[in-house]
Amino acid sequence: MRTALFVVDAQESFRRRPMWTAMSNPDLAASVNPLVETARDNGDLVVWVRHIEPGTGTVFDPARGFIEYLPGLKPLAGEPELFKTSHNPFTTTNAQQLLVQHDVGEVAVTGIRTEQCCETTARVASDLGYRTVFVTDATSTNPIEHRDAPQGRSLEEILADPRTLGTDAIIERTEYALAGRFATVTRVDALVREWQDRASG
Repeated sequence: MRTALFVVDAQESFRRRPMWTAMSNPDLAASVNPLVETARDNGDLVVWVRHIEPGTGTVFDPARGFIEYLPGLKPLAGEPELFKTSHNPFTTTNAQQLLVQHDVGEVAVTGIRTEQCCETTARVASDLGYRTVFVTDATSTNPIEHRDAPQGRSLEEILADPRTLGTDAIIERTEYALAGRFATVTRVDALVREWQDRASG
């Protein structure tokens, strides 16, 4: 069974937002790279996904130059790079066609944000019939304001609000929602060992 490792939205856009300093895993590259290296060693597929919002003027607008990968993350020549405009790469790119062409049976999900684009990618991959692995410690997210919170608050005000959902709670809820339903929830070290064992026979 061939694996596709998805690196979702691990891009500079997020570092341009004030919320970056509150991210759960700001050194995301150090978590993702062992998986990238193991996938490459095993001859598996590494799929690089970036989110874009052309013409919006946001940090996701390619015209602003912020959609480059986070420092330490770099595709090799020939590795697929997809640009999505939806939460998951399957809806607005040829991701599924790509997986079929490469005879992929397993999808491993990493990137930004844990509960949003990463979780959605895992759910859709599962619904499409792929064995799906969610590598929690190779994802990152930020605190989420309460739905009724006033707009335009500073990061300090957001973090001081007791209604703000912290990153630990977000990660826990995501794992509860995915595990046993949409994905196998795992960690980097465990998945690297699993892939190495599989490759060695």
